[in-house]
Amino acid sequence: MENDFYWFQEMEVSMWRSSMTWEDAKKRAQLVAKIRQFFQHHEVIEVDTPILSAGTVTDAHLDAFQTEYHFPSGKEPLFLQTSPEYAMKRLLASGYQSIYQICKSFRDEAFGRHHNPEFTMLEWYRVGLDHHQLMQEIDELLKCVLDSKPAELISYQNVFINNTGIDPLSCDQGELITYLRSNDKADDWLIHANCIDTLLQFIFCEFVETNIGNERPCFVFDFPISQASLSKASDSDPRVAHRFECYYKGLELANGFNELTDPDIQLKRFESDNIKRKLLGLPERPIDQRFVDGLKAGLPECSGVAVGIDRLVMLALSKANIESVLTFTIENA
Repeated sequence: MENDFYWFQEMEVSMWRSSMTWEDAKKRAQLVAKIRQFFQHHEVIEVDTPILSAGTVTDAHLDAFQTEYHFPSGKEPLFLQTSPEYAMKRLLASGYQSIYQICKSFRDEAFGRHHNPEFTMLEWYRVGLDHHQLMQEIDELLKCVLDSKPAELISYQNVFINNTGIDPLSCDQGELITYLRSNDKADDWLIHANCIDTLLQFIFCEFVETNIGNERPCFVFDFPISQASLSKASDSDPRVAHRFECYYKGLELANGFNELTDPDIQLKRFESDNIKRKLLGLPERPIDQRFVDGLKAGLPECSGVAVGIDRLVMLALSKANIESVLTFTIENA
């Protein structure tokens, strides 16, 4: 019992300490400086947008932290941004050209080896580039900061078929549940979710992500349109949208789009998201009307991407746990 007392006392005392060493903090700063130099070379301008917003994401698979503010007109909810996406697109609609931002973002998700609810995001938008051109630029950045090999590119449909034998664009829930049962992964919450995208995302995480990007970055593109509410639909296949993700050494590093510019389609997708949230027993989220108004004013043709800085640092410094690259995690903030 006495030993237990001293162990708990030592744990309590150590909570004040940083989880990142001074040497690693210097290396992290050097990496961030290299990223800024990359964008300066490419003439992409750094901007700053609010962390608090009256609107938030409607995505059923993202949860935002909520607070409230006493305006002169009364008390109103505000949300910590899950990414600076809506605000940055409002800048583009205001006449800004290619821009980037390195900022804090927040997602109400469990703390783990690869995720802290408060994290650092790199997000950038390239006016006049499509998603394939943007993937090339991301690959260039990864080579610059991680000294990685040239990336592999593969469609969502093909990588899903290669690793599971299932065509994600034509399967039904029954086929996905059968696959999960055959692999001892058919938990009750998955079956009761009654949502094909939830099943697809779970199978992708469990059986696809683990097999890609191990030797070099892997870009997966053309996700199902139901999983890409902010992306343009494909002209050649209406089942998919021009969304991509990048995976490398067990980490999801980037999520990007050839950005949807049609305000009417975007509003319908937000409304559809809220219907999905309601069916899943989740609270509906307020649609960001200022973002929609920006689209109505005119968003230029562009592609954008969000990259997790903390995960980039993990790879650059060969760290297995995100706490090693953060000064303080949610557990000792």
